[in-house]
Amino acid sequence: MSRFGFPIGYHELHKKQLFNFQLNRWHSLGYARLEDMEKAGRRIKSFGDWKLEMLKLAEEAVSENRLMNAAFYYRAAEFYVKSKDPQKELLYDRFVDLFYTAFENEKIERHKVPYEGTYLPALRIPPASEKKGTILLHGGFDSFIEEFYSMMRYFSDHGYEVLGFEGPGQGAALRKYGLPLTYEWEKPTKALLDYFNPANCTLLGLSMGGWLCLRAAAFEPRIKRVIASGHAIDYMKCMNPALRKVHLWCMEHCRDFMDRMAALKFEKREGMTSWVVDHLKYITKKERPLDALEIYLLMNEQNIHSELVKQDVLILAGREDHFIPFKMHDMQIRALTNARSVTGRVFTREEHAQNHCQFGNVGLALDVMREWIERTSEGGRP
Repeated sequence: MSRFGFPIGYHELHKKQLFNFQLNRWHSLGYARLEDMEKAGRRIKSFGDWKLEMLKLAEEAVSENRLMNAAFYYRAAEFYVKSKDPQKELLYDRFVDLFYTAFENEKIERHKVPYEGTYLPALRIPPASEKKGTILLHGGFDSFIEEFYSMMRYFSDHGYEVLGFEGPGQGAALRKYGLPLTYEWEKPTKALLDYFNPANCTLLGLSMGGWLCLRAAAFEPRIKRVIASGHAIDYMKCMNPALRKVHLWCMEHCRDFMDRMAALKFEKREGMTSWVVDHLKYITKKERPLDALEIYLLMNEQNIHSELVKQDVLILAGREDHFIPFKMHDMQIRALTNARSVTGRVFTREEHAQNHCQFGNVGLALDVMREWIERTSEGGRP
């Protein structure tokens, strides 16, 4: 049994999904008190309110020596801070400092993995019992590896060595080592495999990390099995088809105009699209919106190379994922034509796991992953 509790239930903490999902996120992973998220949700009306309320919660938690809560409230405060705001890095540093203070008595090994003249941050959690195998885990668009510690500890408590890392565009790899996002995820994955040389390794990618891990598996035979949760096989195909055609035409024929319009529309406004564009610029280290959006063009069905994946594969999807259209799940399943085996698992409202990356019932998703790993490790088909 894991020492972390994963509460069941996706709560209505804010009328806007923009805020509601993030309030549920920290609670669902076991780091935030529900009463704190409820209190913040009643007071938040803007990104400014979001930062203010999360900072209040963080400072209150510090004063009460609830350092785990405090760490993740600073993380939450950082989440919607614009990329050019000098507080963004300060809040990140505060989160990291408090996280490692809160868990200083845990067996967390911190590593710097050599990569392209600099480093990738990695954590190693040893197995709590006889080793069954290794799980190599990473996130995607907006995550820090520390956020997945509760998931890493779950697998460790069930006998797995767990290696978590941040690749280019993520966490300290971006903020401390200056590495912008790349779709060629086989490169950082190779660096981790070379450094740790794990045996019987499962690669687990969460959110956009699902796309990235399948891409890595296509080129890295040392990976024995792959789990992808909450990704799109083709990020441009998440758009309405007519809108996608207009967008692609404008990128090709009137790029400067589109950049000016994007700046006018998004830079001084709030909302999901405004945040996504700003964050894309940040993680790709691009100044112009359309230059940053190029990464979405590259993260397409052709570049994922699903047909080259030969491992056992588990694809997880939430039936009501508000980020990723459900059609992406079936598209991905069909594309894995040469995998050793392909298992699809769709989570529903009745299971409280219908949302992105199963926030609302993370414990169920972890049980599904672990049971699938055990079945495929025994040599049988899932």
